[in-house]
Amino acid sequence: METRGRRRRYFAPDPEAPGRSCDMAGCPLPGEYRAPKSRHNLRDYWWFCLEHVRAYNRAWDYSRGMSPAEIEREIRADTAWQRPTWPLGGGRFGVRLDDIEQARADPLGALGGRANPAGTSPRLPPALREALRELDLGWPVSAEEAKQRYKALAKRHHPDVAGGDAAAAERFKRINGAYSTLRQFLAGRAAAGTGPR
Repeated sequence: METRGRRRRYFAPDPEAPGRSCDMAGCPLPGEYRAPKSRHNLRDYWWFCLEHVRAYNRAWDYSRGMSPAEIEREIRADTAWQRPTWPLGGGRFGVRLDDIEQARADPLGALGGRANPAGTSPRLPPALREALRELDLGWPVSAEEAKQRYKALAKRHHPDVAGGDAAAAERFKRINGAYSTLRQFLAGRAAAGTGPR
């Protein structure tokens, strides 16, 4: 029968103890238990005997002197192991993909979201909202819908059809720019694999 190695008891001396006396003034016992010197440097230790490390641990308060906001910030940083984090999605236009998918899944706002008529989604970047407004489209929109709408508006406002009207020419330029912006955005989503389903 195979025997398991003996488990270290929680109060057993630290095997990495430096072999010196307790750091508590006047204590002749060996310092076999480590305790962090401060919350700012948790890898710099005092070495105490068992009695003094127990007293130190009873008095230890990591958050002593911290405001509630500092404590909250510390807790939030610890959830990601003190590493910086960013929202998922992000993309070229700064849109969170999960927000777009939520809008697609609930276009009328029936599940608690808001309906997104012609370019009014507050989470879309301003350039994309302006393009949707110019083309009189709502979000979400497929590439095919955008193309059909562009063709209809381009036929109606083309300078040749409008007889050289300067206002129609200006409107035609805005329609072209809006469609270009929307097409780039939709192509980026399709390349990322998050296009309309």
